[in-house]
Amino acid sequence: MKFKVEYLLVIALVLFAIFFVYVTTISDSEFGGADGEAEDLIYELNPDYEPIAEPLWEPPGGETESLLFCLQGAIGALIIGLFFGYYYAMKKCKKEIGNA
Repeated sequence: MKFKVEYLLVIALVLFAIFFVYVTTISDSEFGGADGEAEDLIYELNPDYEPIAEPLWEPPGGETESLLFCLQGAIGALIIGLFFGYYYAMKKCKKEIGNA
């Protein structure tokens, strides 16, 4: 049971790799999000619409935008994981000190 976490991690990485290869080999696999779809719908409903703000910097491509979005999610998951891990360890430590 010592290597249970390592096995699960390897299985998750293999499944991710299989999914990634499958998605990238499909023709017309355009990375897009809800922002682009919403923009198209707004312009379809009101062709005279003008946005009130413009982005300060726009990524050079869709892949870069997806990378930054994933990086943002990973950093958020890391912060949440550290938060829960810290409080779990503190609770465990207090329990061990209380039993001693």
